[in-house]
Amino acid sequence: MGFQFTGFADEAEKSLEGQIATLKEVGWTAVELRLLGGKNVVDLTDEEWSQTWDLLQQNGITVVGFGGQIGNWARPITNDFQVDIDELKRVAPRMRAAGTKFLRIMSYPNDPDSPLDRTAWRDEAIRRITELSRIAEGEGVVLGHENCSGYGETYEGYLEIVEAVDSPALQLTFDTGNNSLHANDCEATWAYYEACRDLITHVHIKCAKPGEDGKYATCFPEEDPVQERVIKDLKANNYGGWFSIEPHIMAAIHAGKDVDDTGAAQRVWVEYAQRLESFVKAV
Repeated sequence: MGFQFTGFADEAEKSLEGQIATLKEVGWTAVELRLLGGKNVVDLTDEEWSQTWDLLQQNGITVVGFGGQIGNWARPITNDFQVDIDELKRVAPRMRAAGTKFLRIMSYPNDPDSPLDRTAWRDEAIRRITELSRIAEGEGVVLGHENCSGYGETYEGYLEIVEAVDSPALQLTFDTGNNSLHANDCEATWAYYEACRDLITHVHIKCAKPGEDGKYATCFPEEDPVQERVIKDLKANNYGGWFSIEPHIMAAIHAGKDVDDTGAAQRVWVEYAQRLESFVKAV
């Protein structure tokens, strides 16, 4: 089975021009957009987006998804919900025009300073995602919930959300490394995968292994013991979507670790992409 490959190229280069050049170097013609010159794609002005889309079209680059900010680590459950509604309504017309399917979301981490009890946290997360899903349905876009931050960080939480929301506009973007890094155990990734495999419609490839100190850190695909199991099982279950790389080796956006100007991040991103393609063929 052939797979389609893409990635968050802002972990290679800051500028859109640099990201396009990186994609071309590995022979890929699709991207997930997140940061462009340090600004999230969902925050671009109409003029900035028009220039971005023109350049992508000129270079034959498809946009698979937007790495949005809804419900992410910086927007706890107590954050102003209108900010998320505005983001969705701002980007949905752009996504439709670009033929872009996925807007990456999360499910609202609890507020560390004023935490809600678990029931209140769950209910408010479900209320918000239900409203966003109804908007997304009308706009013809998909909210790709990533197993990263928020009530759906665990598979138990995500299953509660998806059952309650019950919308085709809410789908699962499964990251193959987040749970390993959060739990310091790759079996946490496998447990999430097993519980939710039938709900997965998009895959982010992130890999992790124990370091000398025992703490999990990002690595290349063949170095992570869970990646082979996940990819083999996706093959067996006829997964026909994208593998989108988010290496987090030289850059980790949420941690403020950005690419520098040495070109090192670009070289690592290219190597990661090439090694992933070889790994996927071999398993």
